[in-house]
Amino acid sequence: MTVHFIGAGPGAPDLLTLRGRDLIAACPVCLYAGSLVPSELLSYCPEDAKIVNTASLSLDEIMAEIKAADDAGQDVARLHSGDLSVWSAMGEQLRRLRELDIDYDITPGVPAFAAAAAALGNELTLPGVAQSLVLTRTSGRASAMPEGETLENFAATGATLAIHLSVHVLDDVVARLTPHYGEDCPVAIVWRASWPDQRVVRATLGSVIDATDGERGRTALILVGRALTAEEFRESCLYAGDYDRRFRPVGTEPRFPEGTE
Repeated sequence: MTVHFIGAGPGAPDLLTLRGRDLIAACPVCLYAGSLVPSELLSYCPEDAKIVNTASLSLDEIMAEIKAADDAGQDVARLHSGDLSVWSAMGEQLRRLRELDIDYDITPGVPAFAAAAAALGNELTLPGVAQSLVLTRTSGRASAMPEGETLENFAATGATLAIHLSVHVLDDVVARLTPHYGEDCPVAIVWRASWPDQRVVRATLGSVIDATDGERGRTALILVGRALTAEEFRESCLYAGDYDRRFRPVGTEPRFPEGTE
């Protein structure tokens, strides 16, 4: 018996991976986070599958469902939104599975920041502008931020920030970032990236409060950084015709002559 943790993607049902789809179709039990996972994905479950919405369940209750499946020798598809590597609460489930000696594996999913960047039509790292993307959040009722992991510290690097779970405190986010990025720094907020009701607001740190007209909600991502609007950046060497590469050697004495590994 195996518990298959599956990243269900940011919202659009067709952004589920093929591996994820096939695992769902093979599992007689499906536990899904109904508050964020699209119900269309449940159509891949076997016709007689046991399907449990975990949105209202405690961790103990979720583990009880998994233990019952283990006792019955039934594989479980465990669906979480986005990708499981960040803010999925998967870690605490894995710890308990290890204690119970229950096998598990993990199938990654399309993360929200990638769907948001696609909605914006942006690359978030540009040569000479930003080469780092920081995935972060502000302190919340469920999880406080560790000391040192502050917006101010991340902003001091000049990296592109992808701020999750924080649109409800947008005023505070703007106040903390403006001294580091400046009021003219580009900002984009993407609500429900890839869902049919997706909404995008582009602004600057100085104008985003007015641009959102009081809209906050909860399922939104705040992106901040110069890469969001930069046009004056150098082209990458990756495709430069005069750049010596292993797969495209150039010059009289290339570092990687043709025919070499």
